[in-house]
Amino acid sequence: MSREVCVHTWPCSYYLELDKRWVPGKLSLTSCSLKFAGDEAQETLVSFPLSGITAIKKEASHFVFSSITVLEKDNRKHWFSSLQPSRNAAFSVIEHFWRELLLSQPEAPLPATKGKELTGLMACSQKRLEDTARVLHHQGEQLDSITRGLDKMESDLDVADRLLTELESPSWWPFSSKLWKMPSETKLKGDASTASPKALGKEGVVVRIPAVVSQRTASHVKPGSLTVLVSGLEIHDSSSALMHRFEREDVDDIKVHTPYEISIRQRFIGKPDIAYHLISARMPEAIPVLEVQFSKKMEVLGDALTPSSTKTSSPAEKGCSMWHTASGLMDRAVHHEPCPGSQDGQPLQLQTTQPFISEGDAQELRQMLLQLLRGKQFGC
Repeated sequence: MSREVCVHTWPCSYYLELDKRWVPGKLSLTSCSLKFAGDEAQETLVSFPLSGITAIKKEASHFVFSSITVLEKDNRKHWFSSLQPSRNAAFSVIEHFWRELLLSQPEAPLPATKGKELTGLMACSQKRLEDTARVLHHQGEQLDSITRGLDKMESDLDVADRLLTELESPSWWPFSSKLWKMPSETKLKGDASTASPKALGKEGVVVRIPAVVSQRTASHVKPGSLTVLVSGLEIHDSSSALMHRFEREDVDDIKVHTPYEISIRQRFIGKPDIAYHLISARMPEAIPVLEVQFSKKMEVLGDALTPSSTKTSSPAEKGCSMWHTASGLMDRAVHHEPCPGSQDGQPLQLQTTQPFISEGDAQELRQMLLQLLRGKQFGC
């Protein structure tokens, strides 16, 4: 088991009900739990999972100090006060992760089989290929638009050359009227090509996730959402009003602080930069898409990746291993062959009595592999 990644930490005070006193320390949030460690003993005084929380509220202790109260399922109440940089910032982030965890919990979890796991792996790979194809299609449209622009510039240069020839020619030159009509004809042709619907492209949403957004200071945060488009990025507030839109060429750098926290910046000369800080429980869904669109502008800081994924192979290696693993497992499941390294005798009997993957799962995996192979051939 790998250690949980710390999403954020806030200096604060915790009220010890047994001692009737406030203890200074740090409140730490992970993707699944909330814990408090004191400054003096450097030990965890309280820790509980987010799934065990029934309510999170803003309250005032002794009617003066602003606090956050967390109520567990056993009616145990925890008080956290003197939160820095502000109570609202900590409350927004904690509530966001708590709500996303509640929404992501399945109603009736079923035991997963190897066939279902491989089917889910294939579905994720298919969705990733579709997202990548959508991005590449938009980039192809941009290249087509650039090519048309270069053609128009070349046409304009030809017209300019003809006009210069006209100006340098004598007044009795017989082709003056034809030359002066060329610019208007070329302009109409260029406008028609620019206004064609294919040149404009189609705006497509690749992924949209809820997030906690801050712009300049960490103390002023608000709930919102991040939308990754094929042509850029959009940040909305909780009422779906557009806060800012980054075009692809406007983004100068994207820093990944943790798997759940990123910052986006656009630099300017002579005026302040435009920068947004986003924290989301579903940020791991958006980071791979951002890596596809902004591979040269992405920067991973420190231990931003989870311990299990810090030393991962390249996308090509992962895709190749996934293909071989899925194909090999399906062949063993259908023909009931023992896995490599197994001994003769008892393992063979287990394979024959209980198949590794059912026939239905194997058939479904074969169909998904064929679809992915067809899409790969068409893409080539």
